[in-house]
Amino acid sequence: MTREGNLEAPTRHPLDWQNPAFYDESACFTELERIFDICHGCRRCVSLCGSFPTLFDLVDNSPTLEMDGVAKADYWKVVDQCYLCDLCYMTKCPYTPPHAWNLDFPHTMLRAKAIKFRQGKVGKAEQFLASTDVHGSFAGIPVVVQVANAVNRTQVARGAMENLLGVDKNAWLPSLATRKFRSAAPAAAASAVVNGERTPGKVAIFSTCYINYNEPGIGLDLLKILDHNAIPYTLVEKERCCGMPKLELGDLEAVRAAKEANIPVLAKYAKDGFAILAAVPSCALMFKQEIPLMFPDCADTQLVKEHVWDPFEYFMARKRDGLLKTEFPQPLGKVSYQVPCHGRVQNIGRKTEEMLKMIPGTSVQTTERCSGHAGTFGVKKGSHQQALKIGKPVFKAMAAHKDGGAPDHISSDCPLGGHHIAQGFDVNGLGSPPLSHPLTLVRKAYGLE
Repeated sequence: MTREGNLEAPTRHPLDWQNPAFYDESACFTELERIFDICHGCRRCVSLCGSFPTLFDLVDNSPTLEMDGVAKADYWKVVDQCYLCDLCYMTKCPYTPPHAWNLDFPHTMLRAKAIKFRQGKVGKAEQFLASTDVHGSFAGIPVVVQVANAVNRTQVARGAMENLLGVDKNAWLPSLATRKFRSAAPAAAASAVVNGERTPGKVAIFSTCYINYNEPGIGLDLLKILDHNAIPYTLVEKERCCGMPKLELGDLEAVRAAKEANIPVLAKYAKDGFAILAAVPSCALMFKQEIPLMFPDCADTQLVKEHVWDPFEYFMARKRDGLLKTEFPQPLGKVSYQVPCHGRVQNIGRKTEEMLKMIPGTSVQTTERCSGHAGTFGVKKGSHQQALKIGKPVFKAMAAHKDGGAPDHISSDCPLGGHHIAQGFDVNGLGSPPLSHPLTLVRKAYGLE
């Protein structure tokens, strides 16, 4: 007899994406119908994203009130609302493996997206939005950066972007950095490598597209914290986009190309005993979960998986090794902090919260719910307002600090999610507390300039 729900932690099966049957639309729709029928009978995930309310409305408005009354063509409406946050799988679903029903909602959505991409039904504008290395090619070029940033702030340019690229004219967009992180990063202060029981004593930094091209200050703050703790670091010799934006489109061949560019380089650092840090949760997740599931038999991929760390995961392990400085002369006051989805999916616990709570004179209120941004979903014309709607409970929760009044800082490990939250504060009239990345807050708490 099949038991009701899981008692074990969810496990992930490799993604069989190189099997021609993976792209069989009829077989995929059969699996979608099976999964949607289970979801319809459960409905625990109704508050997570737009996929589930869309699905349940389709069922409830069908002539049979069951999945057999929903047109197959309408399945795509559910697929298009999924932005692969993975929260349904990791936090809500009682039927994930090892349960006999073997329900993997996000990877079934990914399969459908891959079929749609292979059929040529993903537009060039969407593909361009997911090409972060292309966007970043202008970063750091004198005059060009200033002109591009100024133009992108005008109503005329934003209107054109909405018409040509489908970028909502009201969505927050990042500016290009006047100097790339990889160019601005100083060499590490000379210090000996001190390995801990849990942690390597030297770090390789995977810059990430966003930090390299848009907010290098976050990466520079990470380097200052490493220097302060006498941890030698180096930047990864060369890197490409981790592939997450392409994964969200279902462009799995582009993810393969990113893997073939990054994994051989990162594997060298893993073999040399480095901890590999990526300060954007989505990038860390790609190397910890998605690429290893796509290439389960690649030894280098699996090796890199074991050596990639979230920065705060690394710092808190360093603390348990007795090798992290815990004197923080600068209090931060009231901090409202959001745990991003791709941080939660790494299954590392609330490491950022742990470190922020170590700072004297600092009160941390943590919100563990999706901000709604979800990569390009949060900026597209067709989904920006939906993203703000999904994030509204987060904005309201963060605005009312548990110690009373407004927070002194709002923060999220996901830089784009953080800016989406700040925009949510603005459009909902919740005030304008300063937004700071957790690495920036820790750098300030250490009293570092």
